[in-house]
Parts: sequence; structure tokens; C-alpha cells
Amino acid sequence: MRKLQTFDAPIDDAPLLVLAETIHTLDEARPSAQAMLLLSGRIVAVGDEAECRAEAVRRGHPDVATRDLGDAVVVPGFVDPHAHPLMYGQMMSWVDCGPDRAGSIPEIVALLQAAAAALPAGLPVRGYGYEHRNLVEGRHPTRRELDQVAEDREVYLMNASGHGGVVNTFTLQEAGVTRETPNPAGGEFFRDADGELTGELSDAACNILTGVHGVKVGHHGPNFHLGDAPEEHLRQLRAAQRRFLEGGVTTIGDAQVSRREFDMYLRLAEDGDLTLRVSMYFLSHLLEEGIEIGMHGAFGNAHLSFAGFKFYADGTLGGWTAYFPDGYVGDPCRTGQLYHEPAAYAALISRAHAVGLQTATHAQSPTALEMVIGAIEAAQAERPDADARHRIEHCGLPTPAQVERMAAAGIMPVNQPQHYYNWGEGVTAAIGTPGERFNPLGEFVSAGVPVTLSSDAPVAEPRPLEAIQVAVTRVTRLGHRLGDDSLRITAAQALAGHTINGARALGREDELGSLAVGKRADFAVLSDDPLRVAPETIAAIEVRETWIDGAAQHVAAREAVSA
Repeated sequence: MRKLQTFDAPIDDAPLLVLAETIHTLDEARPSAQAMLLLSGRIVAVGDEAECRAEAVRRGHPDVATRDLGDAVVVPGFVDPHAHPLMYGQMMSWVDCGPDRAGSIPEIVALLQAAAAALPAGLPVRGYGYEHRNLVEGRHPTRRELDQVAEDREVYLMNASGHGGVVNTFTLQEAGVTRETPNPAGGEFFRDADGELTGELSDAACNILTGVHGVKVGHHGPNFHLGDAPEEHLRQLRAAQRRFLEGGVTTIGDAQVSRREFDMYLRLAEDGDLTLRVSMYFLSHLLEEGIEIGMHGAFGNAHLSFAGFKFYADGTLGGWTAYFPDGYVGDPCRTGQLYHEPAAYAALISRAHAVGLQTATHAQSPTALEMVIGAIEAAQAERPDADARHRIEHCGLPTPAQVERMAAAGIMPVNQPQHYYNWGEGVTAAIGTPGERFNPLGEFVSAGVPVTLSSDAPVAEPRPLEAIQVAVTRVTRLGHRLGDDSLRITAAQALAGHTINGARALGREDELGSLAVGKRADFAVLSDDPLRVAPETIAAIEVRETWIDGAAQHVAAREAVSA
């Protein structure tokens, strides 16, 4: 794997001494400290206050400026190696139909009707966040129910997984979809027992939502690349960036980049507003074009870079489109689907691996994971590379034998504990007792497979401390604990999973992910210590500040103390 090499512009500034009660460096050489000396966006000393002041004197700054953070705990800036920032920002402008807002289909319809009444005629009405198993009806809404919102414009209700949802009759008619329309490869237009369209659609079928001139991804993934005016997309991306910073996140891996996302990142960077660091994974429908123009390894700058290519093996557990050939326990007639035939997928991975590209493949079910692991093993046999760092995104239900093979092949799973926090009960309802092992992080640790955590925002909010808590407790939002203690990990392992291991997954551990001399001064300032508080309270820790390149980019509003 070719790792990203970035360079600093010369900066002639004075150093800054940062003091805190505890600094968890995530650096094995010095795990804990109380002071850091920063210069030109980098860390030039880590240790106690006396050591860092001595380094300041050696550099000619005996009266070094000091920022004393008091009783705060400092950790490396959180790395979120799998998220969808523009999609997340776009969702903020849609109607929230999640469980906190709607518990039934009539309540969802009422929310969408209110939004439709406030929108100019002709503009689409879009909602997000419902999970059908959380609704009192225990099913997806239908197109007929969404027709109550509008019959003369698009109505789209995206489910919580982001892999599909439900549309009204108008949307299907505008796209020319009828009961005779065949399902696309890697997607489905769902039908009732009489063969009539229900309005539910999944994965590759979502291509109908981007219009004639919008982004098309074929059967390479769910198409959530719905277009808005460029100015609106930039507003959405800025809003998403603020949310990541509020959570202490300093670096993101955008896990599905099309021309839409790439264009917006370039525009945001040109405006000087790209504060976060973004490593981009272009979707696999662009693989041949990328290889042809020489995208054979990581390149870019410290804030915007290309990392690799994103692939899909199957769908989502949340939407019941992950591939279980024997059917779901909750619906034996439903099997989900694969995006590619195994041989075709193996050829894609072989092609990418041959030129040195990192791949990141979405896979959930054991069958899909077998396809991915087998393809990577075959590619490695053709051209051995001990540091290829091929990733499996979500990696929900690997068998114990598959976990061992992942360790042997150097495969890096990238997991999202907040998935089972938000709808873990739904996984067991969908596939039965095996769902208790969903995201078996403890098994990864035992097998020597690195644990890497992420949010998958907007599927979950970018709150790394919440993800860390759930990785430690495995307790869902409803208070249920999934699986036995062998699946849990420690707070220290979870913190590493959202910092240094995230940086390794992006190929950026030489400059990010830990607080060590020579690395970038990216860190989060916390109100308490996630390694010392009770595990069930980790998510309640406040992110007071988020620093990037030695400057505070987010400072939490503090309530004024009355006299």
C-alpha cells in the first residue's frame, strides 16, 4: 500500500505549550503525558511540563505561550475512517422520521405532509431515518401511504441504513418503473403477493432517484448521490463538517465518492473552508477510469487526498438486503442480494490489487464475507503484498474461521458499534441467534485482527465517544446486551480503534492517530477520561475542544456561571 506523503508549507510562528491533567498519546513509547509543545502545526515535544519548556528554551523561546487546559483529558483527534459527509449534510435538510420523531406510519406521513406544505410546488419531499422494525406496524410504508403526502411530485423516505427506502407512485411513474420492470443487478423493486409494486426499493434500484443527468453507479452500490444546487451542497458539507468537529473528529474517510462528492470537496478546499482531513474512497464504478489515469496509490495533500476504491459485496442488515441465501428468519422469502457474481467481484479486486490500490468492500453476511476474503486471498497469491491493508467495511457477521483468515491475510475490518446500539435487536429479529455476534470485536482482538471504529454517518451520528462506549458495553439503545463478554473490548482498545487504528486504515499513521513528536497537532479536549469513567458513562463525556494543525477549530459553548 502506498501511504500518503504530505508536506508542510513553511510557517514562521512561535511555539505553543499545551498543558492538561492527562494526555493519552496512543504512542507506545510514551502512552501518557501532561504537556505538548506545538510548532507550525506539528508536535515537537511530548512529556511533562519541564521537558516541554526545556525544548522551547532550546528553540529560543524561553517565554513560550502557554494554554493550560486544566483538568481536561486530551486524546488524539478521532479518526472516522468510514463516513459519508455530504450525504450526512444533505440528510440534515430532509425530514427526520427516526424513532424519536415517529413511531408509526401515520406519524411519518404527518411529518412529510407538514414538510410538503412548507415547500414550493414541485420540489421533492424527502425524509430519512425510519427503521421498519421500530414502527408499531412492523413493516415498511407503501407507495400508497406516501401518495397521501403528494401525488404530483417525488416523495422519498430513506430508511436508516441508507440503502433504500420507499417512494410514492409519482416517482415510480416518472422513472418508467412498472410491475413488469425487471430488478436491476444488485437491487430490487419490491412487490406484493400480487406482483404490484409496493414502493419499496433497495440498493442499485435507487439509481432512479438521481434523474436523467445525475450520478449513476450501476450495480456498484446504493445510489444516494441525489443532486442539489452546488451552493446547497456546499452548505450541507459545511454543516456536516461542524458536526464532525463537535464530536472531536479531525480526519474522515469518505467511503463512497462519486463526481458529486469530489466536486464539492474541491470547491470547499478552493474556498479555504475544508478544515477536516478527508481521505476519499472512489466508488468502484470509476475503477477502470481511475487506473487508466494513473490513480495507483494514495496522493493529495494534508486535507484532501485519494486513498483507494470502495466496493460492495452485499446489502445491509438494517434494510434486510444483506445476502442470506436461505432467507431471513423474519421473512424466509427474503434473501437480500450480492452486487456482483463472485468471479466478477474477484476480477475487480485482482485488478485493483495488481496496481497497488487499497480496496474497501462493504460486506455483512457470512456468504458475502466469504466472497470478499476469498478474492483478497486470491489477489495476494497472484501478487503478494504484506502491507496491502485491504478493508472490509462493517464486517458484521464473519464466522470464527473467517476471522482467522482475515488475520492471516492482513485484512482490516472497519466496524460501527453504533449500528448495534441503534438497532441491534433488529439484527437478531432478522437472522435469529447468530445476530448476537454482530460486530464481534472481542473475537478480532483475540485473533490479532485490528479493531477499527467509525460512524458511517449519517447512519449514526459522528460521536466517537458513543461508539467507544458501545464497543465496551455492547448495550443497545433499548438496554439489551448483545452477545457474551467475549465480544466486548476494553476502553483502551476502543480508543485505539477510533484513533491510531483509524489512521492505519487510511494509511496515515505516520502523521495522524497518535500524539508523538513529528506528528500533526490534531487532538480532542475532553471533560473526563474515557479510560477511567464507568463504561456506561463514556458517551456523556463532553468534547470541549477540537484542534487541527495546532489550532482550535471547535470550542464547545460553555454555560455562563451565575454569580
